[in-house]
Amino acid sequence: MTAPGLDQDGCIAREGALDRVPPAFAPVVADARARITAQFGPERLHSAYLYGSVPRGTATPGVSDLDLLLVLHRPPTAADREAAAALEAGLDAAHPAVDGAGILLSDLDTVLGELERHDLGWFVACLCTPLLGEDLAARLPRYRPTALLARETNGDLGRLLPRWRERLAAARTDAELRTLGRAVGRRTVRTGLTLVMPRWGGWTSDLDTSAEVFGRYYPERAGQLRLAAAVGRRPPADRAALTELIEDLGPWLAAEYRAVHGEKAPRPAGP
Repeated sequence: MTAPGLDQDGCIAREGALDRVPPAFAPVVADARARITAQFGPERLHSAYLYGSVPRGTATPGVSDLDLLLVLHRPPTAADREAAAALEAGLDAAHPAVDGAGILLSDLDTVLGELERHDLGWFVACLCTPLLGEDLAARLPRYRPTALLARETNGDLGRLLPRWRERLAAARTDAELRTLGRAVGRRTVRTGLTLVMPRWGGWTSDLDTSAEVFGRYYPERAGQLRLAAAVGRRPPADRAALTELIEDLGPWLAAEYRAVHGEKAPRPAGP
């Protein structure tokens, strides 16, 4: 019997498709396609992708965000990042169906490079839905739920914790707490899922399912991962919950991950 999230060959199946986009989100997806084309053009943009709940067909109007990846022909510049920020703001303002828009930027050589083969490459091949341009999945390998994939996708949680602590200490508004909560909750749950992924032998992006799977292997921490799933799905302005995830669950999870899978290969410092 095929494990959850895998195809008949035991590889992780691509999880989204344009025909799964809920009708309430079709206008924002069409607008995103038009705005990206107008803003970047073929001389800058190689391809664009949707990811997250919208292409999976599980998005909730007014609650879910719109997630996009743009792959450029060359490394993103400050001007590219400014253009992406303007696109995010424009899409968010124009479409009440989404609770914010987020755009990741990368470039062709990085996506196809050896260093990102089991992180960004896997992300494009398995978790991204083509929106514009050539689908790079055709130039990437097929992926199985291995320890190598676990290490290279989420083996850097320990490096994130100091940054999260700084953001929590600096947060002064409910909006800042909710933004941080979405990031912390989602990343924590996905780290918990990939920690046990090779033993479980499957894949899911659903936060609640991920927490349930994790709890089979670490029942003493199951309640905390359910908390992380709730924070990641509908983040409250709850400083105490974030403190528990960052100061208690986070260090334990990072240490357990290092012991089981090792640390993710370091990446060059960003701009």
